[in-house]
Amino acid sequence: MSVTNPAWMRGVNAPNPGPMTLQGTNTWILGIDGLVVVDPGPLDESHLLDVAMHGAIDHILLTHGHGDHSDGAQRLHELTGAPVSAWDERHVSHGEKLTDAMTLRLAGLDIEILHAPGHTMDSVCFIVSSGSESVVLTGDTILGEGSTVIAHPEGRVDDYLRTLEKLAQLDALVVLPGHGPVTGSASQRAKQYLDHRHARIAQVRDALAHWA
Repeated sequence: MSVTNPAWMRGVNAPNPGPMTLQGTNTWILGIDGLVVVDPGPLDESHLLDVAMHGAIDHILLTHGHGDHSDGAQRLHELTGAPVSAWDERHVSHGEKLTDAMTLRLAGLDIEILHAPGHTMDSVCFIVSSGSESVVLTGDTILGEGSTVIAHPEGRVDDYLRTLEKLAQLDALVVLPGHGPVTGSASQRAKQYLDHRHARIAQVRDALAHWA
């Protein structure tokens, strides 16, 4: 498996920087024969036109339904005719509902769906491969920097820990995050996140024991 960024991937940063979005949402454009867009980002016309200008888009995929990742999907569909597929049927438009472990063959790439609840119940990661080169697109499950928000009622820490355990098994796959720079492999980043979460859980338990 390659630990460098493949030539068939490129990123476009959406103009929505902020405390929760870091430098902005990463829109990923992948493909060898045609293009797949992952997370079109916010409903920003200039950003979506920029994405559409990269070439013929065959399909649009969503890592989850938060607006900073999904609000531009319908407009990009209107601009390109590309169907939108997602875990949550409410975000599907002329595409299909994604299910765990299904594999799509799009734009000359194999794309495996990994259900990744924790940040949200509809979160998925995409393991994208061509020959010996593989990457994993993690949405908000693993970020390029900082930690992921797990907020009730959409987020669950127990689900998130199980998701991180799965991602920790992906070895040297390059992580293409939903926000922030490309840094580290899936196994490295997932283990860092697991250590961070377990440390925080221990702090909470200590605090509760102190006040018991």
